[in-house]
Amino acid sequence: MTDTSVTKVDSQSSPIGEMGQKYLASGKRVSMRLWEKEHPGDSKPESRRDYETVGYVIDGFAELYIEGQMILLEPGSSWVVPAGANHTYKILEPFTAIEATSPPAEMHGRDEN
Repeated sequence: MTDTSVTKVDSQSSPIGEMGQKYLASGKRVSMRLWEKEHPGDSKPESRRDYETVGYVIDGFAELYIEGQMILLEPGSSWVVPAGANHTYKILEPFTAIEATSPPAEMHGRDEN
C-alpha cells in the first residue's frame, strides 16, 4: 500500500504560530518548526509541554533554563526538553533554530498554551 501522506513544505509559505514559530513538515507522530531570527530580550514564558522537543541551533546564542539547570545553546548545539519538563529560553543574540516535537506540537493547540 502506498503512503500518500508524504508532502513537501516550503518555509517561505509556512504558517506562523502565535509565538513566532514557523510550522514546517508534520507527520502523525512528529513535526518540525523553525524559530527564525528570534531577538535578544525575547524571553519565552516558563512552561511545561505535553510533548517532547529536540532542537538544533543554526545561528545565534540562547540560554535554556530547564529543571534548575542552564544550558548554553550555540551554533551546532542540539538539545532535548522532555515532555513535562519545566523550562524557558532567554535569547542572547539573534537566534535561529529548528525543533522537532513528538507528538506534533501544533495539534490541538499544544504549543500555544
